[in-house]
Amino acid sequence: MTVVSPAARLNPEVAYRVAQKQVSHIDRNFETADLDGADMVLVAVDDPAASTTIWKLCKARRIPANIADVPPECDFYFGSVHRDGPLQIMVSTNGKGPRLASIIRKFIAKCLPSDAGRAIETVGHLRVRLRQIAPRPEEGPKRMAWMTKVSDAYPWDQMCGLTDEDMTNLLRFYPSGKVPSLDELKAMRATPDVAFDGSFGFSVGA
Repeated sequence: MTVVSPAARLNPEVAYRVAQKQVSHIDRNFETADLDGADMVLVAVDDPAASTTIWKLCKARRIPANIADVPPECDFYFGSVHRDGPLQIMVSTNGKGPRLASIIRKFIAKCLPSDAGRAIETVGHLRVRLRQIAPRPEEGPKRMAWMTKVSDAYPWDQMCGLTDEDMTNLLRFYPSGKVPSLDELKAMRATPDVAFDGSFGFSVGA
């Protein structure tokens, strides 16, 4: 990333990044040549005319640009992002209300289970193991249908509590296309001599 601006106009955060050599800095006003080789451009200056000029130059060169506080002159927008492990939720107001985007994102985050990310990790791990036991492309529809049943069968907190042993036992139900209750999985965990007989139930080995 390269920042083009007189040093005196850098805000403290950007000045710190420059001092730490985390970004490159060109200590002067913008020049057209600064667009050479650019993949994207962010413009944040207190000069509407200059901003529009830079936007037009970017348009001519087909360089995507974001012009701060001028939504019509933005090719893309930044959103407020909530992250919890693999879970990512972005809220965007298309540049019209960045502060509102942050408020809405926080509201959504409060409504989510605190362990949502972990539950998603569990589902992802189960999908990998399922592909190992049912790898053929023609099994794709059945895999998807069964994973949908699994996702619908357990609440977030139960999904997070599944152990590797639980997932091993759960996968035994895949051939029948059925999904056991959490109590049934716990029963399998508690009685290691129980053998799965291929049906939606259990039989005790001799």
